[in-house]
Amino acid sequence: MTEVTVPVRAGIADTCARLVAAPLFNQVIIGLILLNGVAVGLETSTWVVERFGGFLHGINQLILVSFVLEAIVKMAAHGSRPWRYFASGWNCFDFSIIVLSLVPAAGPMATLARLVRVLRVLRLVSAFPELRLLVDTLLRSLPSMFHIALLMGIIFYIYGVAGYFLFSEIDPTHWRSLPIALLSLFRIVTFEDWTDIMYTAMETLPWAWLYFVSFVVMGAFVMINLFIGVVLNNLEEAKLRRLDELQLPPSQTEILRELRATQDALARLQRRMDKSAAQPTGEATEQ
Repeated sequence: MTEVTVPVRAGIADTCARLVAAPLFNQVIIGLILLNGVAVGLETSTWVVERFGGFLHGINQLILVSFVLEAIVKMAAHGSRPWRYFASGWNCFDFSIIVLSLVPAAGPMATLARLVRVLRVLRLVSAFPELRLLVDTLLRSLPSMFHIALLMGIIFYIYGVAGYFLFSEIDPTHWRSLPIALLSLFRIVTFEDWTDIMYTAMETLPWAWLYFVSFVVMGAFVMINLFIGVVLNNLEEAKLRRLDELQLPPSQTEILRELRATQDALARLQRRMDKSAAQPTGEATEQ
């Protein structure tokens, strides 16, 4: 009984693995995610919900069942070790969204259920390798960004305290306290009508432009370029790591799968050769 069960399980795992690796499988999942996004967007219209609410609910249930089946197929592709499905962080991300989608859309959890439907659109990130690469790059850039943000915080603090002492009496609207001064500096660094604040200060202190221009150069140009430089550097490293992963030697399972495919191809070729060898003999006998 065990000898029969093991090949059956291996056959199911191979079938599921081929299904998951098929481009059509990923395309269908992407189509379902896009359909989910459209359905969630239509639910924001009262007119559409009143007329097609039942249809949208059916689409939501269909998409949820499809995502559950997708997770089951991917787990089955690992054969006797389905827990290897969770070795990938993206699979854990997809599975968590599926679990949250099972929250009942009624009662106090109705709002959470609607928000989870929107979160399903995030699965587009895990469906596209290029988007996964960008997200991985951003996550790997966080430690370096933290140090840049710390440096930026120090610059904000120094300029905020200086701005309070220099301009609190001239322009109390923007500099009356340290928190308001920091908020004004954030407005300046985003270039949101920052010249109005500068001209107000220059009416009393003509040299105040030195303060604002130096902060814009330090806070906007230098810091933003540092952030961009860190992201680009990590993006190049992520691309190199991906190339190294693609060049890894095949696993034992992949070798066995290719060996079975080769054996099947040889068996089919042998049968064709036997048939072609038997045909002339039959014709000669009839003559």
